[in-house]
Amino acid sequence: MAKKNTPSTKPKADIDFENELWNAANELRGAVAENQYKDYVLSLLFLKHLSERYEIRKQELQGRVLEETGGAQSFAHFSAEQQAAYLSEVLDDELEYQVKNVYRLPPEATWTYLRENAEQDDIKVKVDKAFVTINDILSARNPDFAGVLEPIFVRSQLSPTQVAGLINLFSQDKFSEVNNPESDIYGRVYEYYIGKFAMAEGSGAGQFFTPGSVVRLLVEMIEPLRGRILDLACGSGGMFVQSLKFGQAHGGDKNDISIYGQERYEGTLRLCKMNLLLRNLSFEVKLGDSLLTDKFPDLKADYALMNPPFNISNWHPELLPENDPRLFGAKELFTTPGNANYMWFQTIWHHLSARGTGCVVMANGAMASGKAGEKNVREYMLRHHMVDCIVLMPDKLFLTTGIPACLFILSKNRDGRNGEHRQRQQEVLFIDARKLGQMASRRLRVFHDEDIAKIADTYHQWRNLNGSYTDMDGFCKAATLPEIEANNFVLSPGRYVGSEAEETDGVPFEEKMKNLTTEIAS
Repeated sequence: MAKKNTPSTKPKADIDFENELWNAANELRGAVAENQYKDYVLSLLFLKHLSERYEIRKQELQGRVLEETGGAQSFAHFSAEQQAAYLSEVLDDELEYQVKNVYRLPPEATWTYLRENAEQDDIKVKVDKAFVTINDILSARNPDFAGVLEPIFVRSQLSPTQVAGLINLFSQDKFSEVNNPESDIYGRVYEYYIGKFAMAEGSGAGQFFTPGSVVRLLVEMIEPLRGRILDLACGSGGMFVQSLKFGQAHGGDKNDISIYGQERYEGTLRLCKMNLLLRNLSFEVKLGDSLLTDKFPDLKADYALMNPPFNISNWHPELLPENDPRLFGAKELFTTPGNANYMWFQTIWHHLSARGTGCVVMANGAMASGKAGEKNVREYMLRHHMVDCIVLMPDKLFLTTGIPACLFILSKNRDGRNGEHRQRQQEVLFIDARKLGQMASRRLRVFHDEDIAKIADTYHQWRNLNGSYTDMDGFCKAATLPEIEANNFVLSPGRYVGSEAEETDGVPFEEKMKNLTTEIAS
C-alpha cells in the first residue's frame, strides 16, 4: 500500500484569501451574472500564471546569456547592438520556452503590461487583446487548445474602474504562483466561486462540482499513480489535479499519467483546459454528452474517477444504438428512461482496462433502486463480481445539492492475479462513513485527513495482500455474495455493518425518562 501523509487534526481550509475573492465579487456584482464570476476571475488568473512562468523562463535565459559571455561585468562591456544580438538569439528562440512547457508572450499579453495599464480607459480592450493573443499562441502549439481564452471583457457591462480593481487585486502576492508554489490557487479560486454562488448556477449545480475533500477521498482510495486516468464528467478537472497531487506526494512522476476527459458544457471545459495547462499535464479532453456521444469509444483506462450528474431524467436512452458496446444486455432491460445513474456504471465498466478500477460518486438511491433497468444492472454487476466497495457518506458534503451521496468502487482487478491485491470476487466491502467529517460551516461538512485515512486504509487493508482487515460494527463489513443476494441485491451499508456497540451510563431507562420529563416540564 502506498505511504500515507501524516493526518492533521482539523480539516484543511478551502481558501485562505476569501476576503480578497469576496472583494473581487463585489467588483463584478451588477455588471456580470453571479454564475459567470468564475469565468472572468479564472481567465485573468490563467493569464497571470502563464505570464509569471514566461517571466521566470526569460530570467533563466538571460542568466544563461550572461554566464556564457563571462558574467554581468563582461557583458556590460559589449556594445548595445552586441548585447541585443546575444539576448535575441536566445530569448527569441521558441524552443527555449517550449522545452520547459512555457509559452513565449509578447509584452502586450503579459500581466506586467496589464498591471501598468490598469488605469487606462481602454483596459477592457487591452485585456481582450491579450486573451486573443494568448489563445492564438496556445492553439499554434496545439489545435485542441483553441478557444481556451475568449475575449469577454469588452462585451461585458464592467466599467474600466472595475476591471482595474480586479487586476490590482490579483496583483497581490498571495495570488502569485511564484510566491505560493505549493498552493493550488486556480483550483481553490474555482471552488470558492462555485460554492459561494452555487444557487446562481441553477438547479442541480452540485452535479458539476465535487468538493476538495471528497475528491481527495476518491483518489486516496484507488491510488492513481501511473497509467490512463479517465473522467467522463470532468468539470473543471479537479479529479485530474488531485490525482497529480497524489502522485507527487507518493514519489510518482506526472509523466507516468495520461489524462482523458469529457465534459458537456463548453465553458466548463475551457476552465478544465486552463487548469490542466497550468500543470503541464498530458491530457485530451473533449466536448460532448458522455452518455449519448462517447468521444473515447475505444479507450481503456487504468483508473476512472467521476462525479456524474445525479438522477438525470429524460436522458433519451432510445437514442442509444441497439448494439451499444457499453450495455450489459438488451437496451430495454438495462436502461431506465427516468434515471441515467446505472448507465454511468455501464459506461465506466466499458472503459476500464483489464486491471482498471473506477470510483463513482452517486446518489444514495442507486444503492437500493427497485426500478427494473437499474436493478437489472445492479444484480448483473454483483453476479459478475464488478462491485468492490460501497461507501455511504455523511450529509452536507456538497454545498450545491442536498442529495445524499455514496461511492461505488468498481474493479476488474479482483481475481488476485496481479500479486498486489488478494482474490475477493465473492465479497463486497461496505463502509458506513456517516459519522465522519466535521462541520466547517453551518452548511458544509468536510472530511478530516484522519477521516480520509480511516476510510481509505480500511479499503486497502481489506483489498491488499497481507492486509489486516477486520469487520467493525457500525462502520465496515465484508459481506459475501450470498448475504447480498439474501438482501435482494440492495447495497445500502446499513443493512450489513450493523450498529456499533454503545456504552451505557448504568442509569435505568425509566429513571432517565422521569428525569427528562421533569426537565422538560420545568
